[in-house]
Amino acid sequence: MYLYLPHQEDQNEALKAMPEGLENVTGRLSWVMDLELTADRKLARADVDEVKIALAEKGFYLQSPPNDMLKADESMLNHSSDGF
Repeated sequence: MYLYLPHQEDQNEALKAMPEGLENVTGRLSWVMDLELTADRKLARADVDEVKIALAEKGFYLQSPPNDMLKADESMLNHSSDGF
């Protein structure tokens, strides 16, 4: 899962500025990287323009794993003998 937030110099302040209740969905977060979203940037599972619009309108963009990956993760929880 990735949470895109508008850039702030202080990464902790960016996380504190998340909309109320969003942390209930994401759980505890840790900073991964800074990205400059430009028209020529390709993201693996998100459209740059959609991310930029969501950042401007909602203040965040939440990218969840595809359903098949979520199901595989859930399966791992139910079968403790399985491993990565």
